[in-house]
Amino acid sequence: VQLQASGGGLVQAGDSLRLSCAASGRFFSSYAMGWFRQAPGKEREFVGRINWDGSTYYADSVKGRFTISRDNARNTVYLQMNSLKSEDTATYYCAVGARPYTGWDPWEYRYWGQGTLVTVSS
Repeated sequence: VQLQASGGGLVQAGDSLRLSCAASGRFFSSYAMGWFRQAPGKEREFVGRINWDGSTYYADSVKGRFTISRDNARNTVYLQMNSLKSEDTATYYCAVGARPYTGWDPWEYRYWGQGTLVTVSS
């Protein structure tokens, strides 16, 4: 299983950005997908996830600003980020859940992408 995250870059506070994560394999539609992020000097933190049925769950810090969606035909999950803040600066990782339904714990995710850097300037 391989995950390829893309779409990161340098933006200004208040801007929007959409990250993509393309997955290999035919399993994609059967499992949850998650997004995590890690800022320099900080631990990896949960951003949000989308279950196999399309239900979503977000961290409080991004709720109302970020939206996760998935396109099973393209084996791709997206993270739409609006109203970006400087504290959103981090490397963002996508991950495949170990089950169709997952939560916020990184241990619930089996495969991880390489990450894409998002830098928000204030």
